[in-house]
Amino acid sequence: MSSKKRLVGVVALGEVPEIALKVITAHISGYFNLSVQILPPLEHPEYALDEKRFQYNAGIILKAFESERFTDYDKVIGVLKLDLFIPIFTHVFGEAKQGGKFALVSMFRLGKNPDGSPSPSSIIYERAAKVALHELGHLFNLLHCREKKCLMHFSGGIQDLDETPIYLCRYCSTFLKDCLLRQPDNEKPLKQPDKIPLNLLSSEERFRQ
Repeated sequence: MSSKKRLVGVVALGEVPEIALKVITAHISGYFNLSVQILPPLEHPEYALDEKRFQYNAGIILKAFESERFTDYDKVIGVLKLDLFIPIFTHVFGEAKQGGKFALVSMFRLGKNPDGSPSPSSIIYERAAKVALHELGHLFNLLHCREKKCLMHFSGGIQDLDETPIYLCRYCSTFLKDCLLRQPDNEKPLKQPDKIPLNLLSSEERFRQ
């Protein structure tokens, strides 16, 4: 699955370990075979803080993302160490507009195992990479998949995330390949065939705990 004209940017919002960005870019390059670059960091998104919840509104951050100048990049993934939410959910691991350009990955809740014990750095970064790939899939119009052994399968929590593979099933892989072969400038959203066993969840049900 390759496309010379597809370039993905990965950018920190606030302080994020550089190794986390490198792991995410390596996974995008290795598993989706896309060109990836780490971009200069953006400022901490204080504007999105909800003082009542002490969390950051993912929708507000994505909207602000749209005003940034990323003209050289087809897709951009922002990485944060902040607790993200959208109004109808208590928190989210990641957020993306289906078929859009921008996505977010939150590392805030990736540091503990299902039993509450701390996770080693290697596991935290692997989780972050999975969320990034999953959200990038949404940017390329992939929906949630019924196949449990697929990166695009819905995850309801850390345990689900850990059990989710890093790769796509053959159906989602084929759809992504077809999408990447299309010319970006003339691209129209593809409709996934009904024969593909997908769980057509609503946009609010993306990769969340």
